[in-house]
Amino acid sequence: MRQARVPMIASEHTPPLEVPRIRRAGSARLAFERVGNRTVVRTALAHSPLRLLTPRNHGHAAWVYTSSLGGGLVDGDHLTVDLDVAEGAAALVSSQGSTRVYRSPRGCRSELSARVAPGALLAWVPDPTMCFTGARYTQSQDIQLAPGASLILMELLTAGRSAAGERWAFTHYTSSLRVHREGRALIDERWLLDPAHGVLPERLGRFDALGTVVLVGPALDSAREALAAHVGSLPVKPRSGLVCSVSPLGPDALVLRAAATSAEALVRTSREWLSFLPSLLGDDPWVRRG
Repeated sequence: MRQARVPMIASEHTPPLEVPRIRRAGSARLAFERVGNRTVVRTALAHSPLRLLTPRNHGHAAWVYTSSLGGGLVDGDHLTVDLDVAEGAAALVSSQGSTRVYRSPRGCRSELSARVAPGALLAWVPDPTMCFTGARYTQSQDIQLAPGASLILMELLTAGRSAAGERWAFTHYTSSLRVHREGRALIDERWLLDPAHGVLPERLGRFDALGTVVLVGPALDSAREALAAHVGSLPVKPRSGLVCSVSPLGPDALVLRAAATSAEALVRTSREWLSFLPSLLGDDPWVRRG
């Protein structure tokens, strides 16, 4: 909720008082399990400001879309998502729109803790994060994979309201990603963007959006092979509006990264990389947002 001022009569020697902004601690609990040849949502419990939507689809996987009351995160918000995908189940979790982070002197935070059982698939593919002027945002994603589990993870960050002159104008952004399997780290990284280390628009140059896609596990063998060949063969052109890279993480994991001059180009590219999703899930999650 927005900061409120308490009406009062003040003399010239008495400054008006301010009511501290209320911290919103939203949490969600999600659990998916396989019943017959389909996956069902066994648990979908959310506390404000988080909301969960569970639309039907024509495929075998279960889908959940997250949203936040108020249209974004405000100062002091702390969101947590705890997620389990049971053996043999397939789950897609996305968002109803971009995660908007507003001016937040004390900061906002979101945390994901997920466990994916043997033979299960988790597709964690939210829309981009957009931090406005003065935003302080920290996010962490910790995913534990059992043997034979598969993961699709997408993380996109945009420069903010560039059309309004707010380009990379946030105060602080930190994102940590940890993917472990049987106690061994497949990926453990932390991004930090802070103007204290140099003016962000200058450091990021012409790029207005950054993205990472991670593919792990046996369900994605053919997709990884095709993407490694395709992205790895792309030439790097001077002043290109899109720069991509691909890196293997052992025999069954791949990391794709992109920097784009527009958010639209980054979203388009990341969805092209994940164009196999409809056939994998049995329906198109980009079209059917229920």
